[in-house]
Amino acid sequence: MLETNNRRIFLPGFISPIQEKNLAGTKKQFGQRKLDLLQPLRQWLDAIDIQNRKFAKFIAKLIPAQCPFERDIMLFGRTIAHIPPMCKLNPLYDELVSLRFRALCYLVDQCGEDIQSYC
Repeated sequence: MLETNNRRIFLPGFISPIQEKNLAGTKKQFGQRKLDLLQPLRQWLDAIDIQNRKFAKFIAKLIPAQCPFERDIMLFGRTIAHIPPMCKLNPLYDELVSLRFRALCYLVDQCGEDIQSYC
């Protein structure tokens, strides 16, 4: 019970108590696991071990450093529209960026190459 401006407000009239069956339904909802069909592919990409200079160069050239779809549309030297990068919508984006990073690290650490041409 709460008192405000000499009026009594009964909270149970506004807030319904949580019932056990509602609580059990929430536990079931959070207990279910979602099926991720791309998980095996994600694990495979994360498990790729780069031990070859040629393969590392191939990966570094294949996966772009920046999203190739991001564009500024210009008219008479002024930007009239911007197309945002769409790569983040790719469900494998993080794994591919990680693979490219590992390839570049291999080229620098193991092969001693300059990777500025890949950036």
